[in-house]
Amino acid sequence: MAQHEVVRRVEELADRLAATAGDTERLGRLSDDSVGLLRRARVMRLLQPTEFGGYAAHPRDFAEAVMAVAHRCGSAGWVCGVGGVHPWEMALLDRKVQNEVWGENPDTWIASPYAPQGVAVPADGGYLLTGHWNFSSGTDHCDWVFLGAMVGGADSGVMVGGADGGTTVGGADGRLAEPRRVLHVVLPRADYTIVDDSWDVIGLCGTGSKDIVVDGAFVPAYRTIGADEVAEGELAAERAGRTETVYKLPFWAMFPLGITAAVVGIAEGALAAHLSYQRTRVAATGTRIKHDPYVLYSISEAAAEIDASRTQLLDGISRLYDLADTGRPITFEDRSLVRRNQIRCAWRAVSAVDEIFARSGGNAVRRENVMQRFWRDAHVGLQHAIHTPGSLYHSAALTSMGVEPTGFLRAMI
Repeated sequence: MAQHEVVRRVEELADRLAATAGDTERLGRLSDDSVGLLRRARVMRLLQPTEFGGYAAHPRDFAEAVMAVAHRCGSAGWVCGVGGVHPWEMALLDRKVQNEVWGENPDTWIASPYAPQGVAVPADGGYLLTGHWNFSSGTDHCDWVFLGAMVGGADSGVMVGGADGGTTVGGADGRLAEPRRVLHVVLPRADYTIVDDSWDVIGLCGTGSKDIVVDGAFVPAYRTIGADEVAEGELAAERAGRTETVYKLPFWAMFPLGITAAVVGIAEGALAAHLSYQRTRVAATGTRIKHDPYVLYSISEAAAEIDASRTQLLDGISRLYDLADTGRPITFEDRSLVRRNQIRCAWRAVSAVDEIFARSGGNAVRRENVMQRFWRDAHVGLQHAIHTPGSLYHSAALTSMGVEPTGFLRAMI
């Protein structure tokens, strides 16, 4: 497959992107220079509809662009991986809100989070939204936000389940209530507050993944979509009148793709930094590393593992795309196995980073050595909920045996 023009632009800007990483980490958000370079490369437009200045690109191209950015700056790659999926979902909403977001500026960025940490109370023509959300990556540079919310009354209780369309909530007495519907709602910047001091972390520091607070904002119905609708993929595309293949894909294939692509790109950046550092390094024993067969063995093994992660991640989303492109249904089993592999890609890549970092010598932990930043970023990236293997591996194994998973075993698939 030929390299997409956006990926080419990222590679052309690679040195300049890498030079912004230090400032981005110190600021706790993407630096203005970093944002300018990403806008110039048009990474966030890859999954945006063509009528709003986007590419409606193959998701493989999107993942490769995210990896290319993360290779130079983990935080910038993460923001692209998360925020770059939002135009894809926006394409599935009412054209009215798409015009509100992009009508005057196709470079408008959209933040999230999707976890249903708020309550949407039905009101005339829409909902009244209240809640407090964590982890809104890149939010300082965004003018709109996607938020997950449970539909219900003000006394709906607290969320104890997953971020799928059938979240279970607990009432005031602590008992489990009936599953409630989850919405993804869209708000303009004037309707929510960013909590500025809410992002103090050890890795991915520059993502600026701050908290969001909403206090009774009115959300028109046309600015909402059911989480269950986007989870299935084709249904939402049909309702939105979208015929482009990319919009027929399931949410739980697209959203994890960007996040794991960032982790794999960070691992590739760590490997490149390790190779550059080891090329002239002399160990405490006086041995040049390029003459140490044990370190060289570890380098090759780690490189192969990281490459395998890239290949498997791209293969998974390409297989789903091909199914949608030829009009064949994407089954729960298809989604489950792709999610299983996507999770494994992240864990495999970070394990490989551990192997090379452990052989980088004591100087690798110095702040001026970028290896330590890649190592921290990789591990924090692995902390995201979509990289949790437990119930998803359980579900994938059952599916492979021909057993249909039920309940929470279907969450985030």
